[in-house]
Amino acid sequence: MYLPRHFQMTSLEAQHALMARYPFATLVTVSSAGLDANPLPLLFNAQRGHHGVLEGHIARANPLWKTPPTQAMALFHGPDSYITPSWYPAKREHGRVVPTWHYLSVQAHGTLRFIEGPDWLRSHVAELTDRFECEQTTPWSINDAPADYIDGMCRAIVGIEFHIERLTGKHKAAQHKDEATRRAVCDALKEKGMVEQEAAWLSGALFTRSR
Repeated sequence: MYLPRHFQMTSLEAQHALMARYPFATLVTVSSAGLDANPLPLLFNAQRGHHGVLEGHIARANPLWKTPPTQAMALFHGPDSYITPSWYPAKREHGRVVPTWHYLSVQAHGTLRFIEGPDWLRSHVAELTDRFECEQTTPWSINDAPADYIDGMCRAIVGIEFHIERLTGKHKAAQHKDEATRRAVCDALKEKGMVEQEAAWLSGALFTRSR
């Protein structure tokens, strides 16, 4: 992707944090069958390898795993927003402003391994469920369902391990603009209803794991 120096997200910690915080990704692959894209949640495991491993699953009926890809890329997107020039102090001063779009994104490049082992699949489904159920008032667990039902559901999926070889991050915001502009963008985004932390990121603050 096009990556001007002032928009580069070079911190490995920030790249990892974005993938962990916003796990719903687009898995793009190239194989003999052509170019394919599959949206799915990918859990980031930082304990394996220098860049980490992404873990997910697809339906067994999905032909992706039957035609092993030669190339794979996972696209992660953080918060984003249209930015109107009406928010800029410069509009009132001289009018030389234009609209833009602010966003955070990470591209992970690597190789895929497909997994059919029932133990791995059950463990993965339990981890995936726990990751998102923890925010519920009454968290659901796979142990709340009959074991044979969960086993049957696991037989209908195939696991994915994405071994990350290279990461590219982009934080396109107002970090190259003056403090007054960054403050105005942040205030306008919060007024629109965006949570304070994400508004800060989209106005140019350093991306962190905090909420």
